[in-house]
Amino acid sequence: MAYTQNEGTTFGYYQSGIQVADIRFADGEVWERIIGWEDRAADGPFEQLTEDEAGYELPLSDLSKKLVEWKQIDWDREEVVFPQSGDHYQRHVRIDGIVEGEQKQAWVWAVREASQPIDLIICDNEVIAFVLTGRGDSVVLVKTGWEDLTPLKLWQDPLLSQASYGVLRLGRHDVEMRDGIRLATEVWLPAGLQEGQRVPTIFMRTPYGRMDAIFRRLPFVARGYALVVQDTRGREDSEGEWVPLVHERNDGDDSLTWIASQDWSDGNVGMLGGSYVGYVQWAAASSGNPHLKAIFSYVTVGTPYVDIPRKGGTILGGLSWIFMMAEKRRNVSALFRDDWSDVIKVRPIKEIPQKVLGKEIPFWTKWMEHPDGDEFWGESDWKRHADLVKVPSLLVSGWYDDNGMGTSESWEVISRNAPEHARLILGPWYHKANTTREIHHVPFGNNAIRYDLDVTQLRWFDRYLKGIQNGVDQEPRVEYYMVGENEWKTSQTWPPAEATVTNLYLSSGGQANTSGGDGALSLIEPDDQPVDTYQYDPLDAAPYLLDLSENENSVPENYREVEKREDVLVYTTEPLEEEVVIAGEISAVLYAASSARDTDWLVRLCDVDEEGNSIRLSDGIICARYRHSFQDPQLLVPGQIERYEIRMTKIANVFQKGHRIRVSVTSGAENFSFPNPNTGNDLATDTETVIAEQSIYHNGQYPSHIKLPVLKRG
Repeated sequence: MAYTQNEGTTFGYYQSGIQVADIRFADGEVWERIIGWEDRAADGPFEQLTEDEAGYELPLSDLSKKLVEWKQIDWDREEVVFPQSGDHYQRHVRIDGIVEGEQKQAWVWAVREASQPIDLIICDNEVIAFVLTGRGDSVVLVKTGWEDLTPLKLWQDPLLSQASYGVLRLGRHDVEMRDGIRLATEVWLPAGLQEGQRVPTIFMRTPYGRMDAIFRRLPFVARGYALVVQDTRGREDSEGEWVPLVHERNDGDDSLTWIASQDWSDGNVGMLGGSYVGYVQWAAASSGNPHLKAIFSYVTVGTPYVDIPRKGGTILGGLSWIFMMAEKRRNVSALFRDDWSDVIKVRPIKEIPQKVLGKEIPFWTKWMEHPDGDEFWGESDWKRHADLVKVPSLLVSGWYDDNGMGTSESWEVISRNAPEHARLILGPWYHKANTTREIHHVPFGNNAIRYDLDVTQLRWFDRYLKGIQNGVDQEPRVEYYMVGENEWKTSQTWPPAEATVTNLYLSSGGQANTSGGDGALSLIEPDDQPVDTYQYDPLDAAPYLLDLSENENSVPENYREVEKREDVLVYTTEPLEEEVVIAGEISAVLYAASSARDTDWLVRLCDVDEEGNSIRLSDGIICARYRHSFQDPQLLVPGQIERYEIRMTKIANVFQKGHRIRVSVTSGAENFSFPNPNTGNDLATDTETVIAEQSIYHNGQYPSHIKLPVLKRG
């Protein structure tokens, strides 16, 4: 139905700075006029938008209905607003701009208590724009003519590649790898290139479907880049066997060479993406392929025994992702089950797919057939070729990213090999970075969401693929978010050079339930003290607080109740007389003995407030048999004291005055990893369990401690 009346308000719908539609709200109805990617034209009439809003990330019909309510609010008089619809808005940041030659002032109103908040921009007591951010893309819906009062201002930088092209889809190419396997590869080019004109390429390799949400990437093409997106081996329309991580180094290398050989390619390729689509970048970079000139890596997966699926030698319990990827095409619905607590108890672990889904998952079977860090896992360890990784790289991750170890690994390599071309952004985010201001009821500042990530992304590729001297490589190398203060900080290094590694020592009395109080945690190395003990029963392991259906496995939960368990040792400082600030990588040294031949150890760092809430900041886990080497496991001698170095997740946090620093030690992390049966047998095939007597030592000879990167104020 064509729109013929001059009523309603018209908004421009922008995807990462490029307008893709005109949207008109009129009498509760929504009308659209699409601007085609092919010719960038919008000459047709408005058509009424039905309930099917496919193609738009914003819920347009819902926004249209709420406009009526928002018009009744006196925004100019308030700092916090709770509309009747139940939302929660806070005045956030001011934007000054020009509308029709007149200087105007607008305010961004940040949405609180929402998983993917849609912020409002208010000017003259009217909603003039909506803003939605993602992990590398953004949407702005703005009243026509008012663009200067929104984050679209960031795209006005004259040094940015301009949206000067239409989009030409070349379609699918089946690109042959060195072993004859052909990978389905989609190609888009800027429309209207001159004869012989060559352009740089943005390249993504994904197991989630090469056409998935492709509209988020087409702005690159409009700005003069080729876009190439490929199904990884064994996924969607690509040939071969899907074995996560294993083939990505060679396949990435071959695909980069193919791109550079095309007559539209100038030989400069940048890789982009997050999670698994981040891992493939580092795997490709480890090939040393000369055509890879830039990386923009979000929340990247790391190497198998540092990150997934064998973190610290354990078998991680992230079955939701495994089930989702069981078939050749991703099945998101497989994430959502109400029986995960039963599923993760099925034994043997190796047969969970058959017993729960009624079918084998071949890559899971293959994983289970390799209990130790042999050559199979070595093929997934791109760090074996770390010396070849010298690609200018910008990394983005968060304190609660369940693949955060992958970013730590990558940063260590690139900041050593090419420090002048390495940058890092660390936010108060989980794996879905830059999409929320609260995680599991733990709130952060309104500034937890950034509006500049996709702009920074383009600047990075402009600099290293097009040679535009835009200064992105001259800015502070590290930006990180200080939890507890809710401010962004900058540094030239990570960890910050001014951080001093400080040992906090565990002292006897960690059994809060039996001794009437916590063990101590202090700067003073303990003298002779009695050992702390607990029993670890694999059939009643301490829980790791997460929701498997959420597929976010490293969230900042409140462990107050978990710490009351008898199988959790708790060590806490006195209330702090002044704030303590930490920023950097965390680790622990544990001296422990077990009555079992094998077991697990988990160390957790928490911030305890005046009410006793104990919020997880960082943790790390290790399977005892791999204490010396992931390649050569050694079972325990029962009762023998062993030294464990446990790598934990990174964090920047202010422990406020009156708060307490807490370290807990346990052997279970149910939901996060499969409980160690303590038998010393194959973790994947064992069906028996043994209750273990666990002992933690803290004396002059065996000073168990946690290493904190402490920052001095002032």
